[in-house]
Amino acid sequence: MARHLITSALPYINGVKHLGNLVGSMLPADVFARYLRSAGHEVLAICATDEHGTPAELAAAAEGMSVVDYCDRYHEVQRSLGERYLLSWDWFGRTSRQQNHEITNHLAARLKAEGFMEIRSIEQVYSVLDERFLPDRYVIGTCPNCAYERARGDQCENCGKQLDPTDLIEARSAVSGSSQLEVRESRHVFLRQAALADRIRAWVDEQRDWPQLTRSIAYKWLDEGLQDRCITRDLSWGVPVDPVEFPEVAGKVWYVWFDAPIGYIAATKEWADDDPTGGRDWQRWWRTDLGADDVRYTQFMGKDNVPFHTLSFPGTLLGSGEPWKLVDQLKSFNWLTYYGGKFSTSQGRGVFMDQALDLLPADCWRWFLMANAPESDDADFTWDLVAEAVNKDLVATLGNFLNRTATQITRHFGEVVPEGGEPGAIEAAFVARVEAGLTNYCDLMNRLEFRKATAALRATWAEGNVYLEEREPWRAIKVDRDLAAMTLRSAIGFARVVAVASAPFIPVAAGSVAAIVPDAKLEGALDPSLATTILEVAPGTRFEAPGLLFGKLEDEQLTAWAERFGGEG
Repeated sequence: MARHLITSALPYINGVKHLGNLVGSMLPADVFARYLRSAGHEVLAICATDEHGTPAELAAAAEGMSVVDYCDRYHEVQRSLGERYLLSWDWFGRTSRQQNHEITNHLAARLKAEGFMEIRSIEQVYSVLDERFLPDRYVIGTCPNCAYERARGDQCENCGKQLDPTDLIEARSAVSGSSQLEVRESRHVFLRQAALADRIRAWVDEQRDWPQLTRSIAYKWLDEGLQDRCITRDLSWGVPVDPVEFPEVAGKVWYVWFDAPIGYIAATKEWADDDPTGGRDWQRWWRTDLGADDVRYTQFMGKDNVPFHTLSFPGTLLGSGEPWKLVDQLKSFNWLTYYGGKFSTSQGRGVFMDQALDLLPADCWRWFLMANAPESDDADFTWDLVAEAVNKDLVATLGNFLNRTATQITRHFGEVVPEGGEPGAIEAAFVARVEAGLTNYCDLMNRLEFRKATAALRATWAEGNVYLEEREPWRAIKVDRDLAAMTLRSAIGFARVVAVASAPFIPVAAGSVAAIVPDAKLEGALDPSLATTILEVAPGTRFEAPGLLFGKLEDEQLTAWAERFGGEG
């Protein structure tokens, strides 16, 4: 079996993330990791909080906390929320830890040795009132490209155009709001991306399996021409620049977008360092000269992060001259909007990760979000879609089959797998349909087409109800007890197969269903051949009804939630 390294875009430290952040990186990464594990592969799933940069400083100041205490607090918040959504990370690290400091400075030194770092004097915005140079994000103003009035000095979040602070119209300090700004000279380290452009393009050209969204963004930036990038900042919070290697800029820190992707590597080292036996080797996942040549590396992220992961981070690794493992597949997502607009804490629009769990269990949100994942285009959150995912898919399709099966078994056979009867042509056709459904499902999962995969899984669930309607065990029990027993025994086998296939999306419910026959073993990995085990459940063993897995959403609930979070009922 293959070895798979999986990373999702690092959630930024400032506060609780909304459901669009969850479905845009962390959740699909977990679904894929769970799927691969169930198929027998060795998987290492890595994530971390991205803790440096100006937003962390500003958010900490707004809450009256030191930036260290602020990051400590929200790392724990985000770790806990991830676990409540059943995100099965092997490690959830922090970019502020020493491992990231060390590897970031190591790669910076390698880039310098290879000729891709350069010290330059630049004109930088200085706030007279604040008595400090202002990093890009500390300067806000009107975007010269789209006239958005709160564009940041590094990028306009409205139109996406990269900016310099001096490009902004009516610029002002994000710290004090003062417009008393001056342009003064300061020395910084530049990453010579232009010199790496041909090497990066050649590498991107090789990535023919990337989704169209990923490829189009990468080529857009390449075709516009990569520019050398200033990668140091005048901040106290960040990875300090090595004063021995770069004495000209001692006291500065590395730009957050330089150190954050390196955090994937550093978090893997955290994972290895956390093992008291010393049995974990982080380099066998990241160094192709030390064992990572057989690793398949998959990244998950929203489309705004794609340029940094297709260009800047690969450029850092390529430019280092060392044999680092580069990404094989980069799955990017569009936006999840809320009734056509952005999720917004300040405007009370949309559902955030902590709030959502007060309404529905994690399995419901996992299924809804992945069934409506913004893959080919932006997707819009509506409460009607939530109701459809829960009521139609989980309750009426999967839940209905399980409830009918459990009711018939316990009513007529007690808490035991029924004995009697032999499968016939109807069972053979049932198994063949399930095998075809699993083949389609596994193929789509391997291609990271999650919306289509959920549709294939939903269709496979429906086969259970089709089978029950064909055999009608509630009628057969009156005239042919053995036929009813065989039908319900086959239904149990189907339920267990479906549980294995569904576990990547709804792990809690799947676990409950998989345990309905405690001593029955499903051998082998998740693949289409599992369908054959439908007819292999041993009669006479204990049966434990899974109970009601999902509750139906009522109109009154949906109306109340729409009023609470914005949107239409």
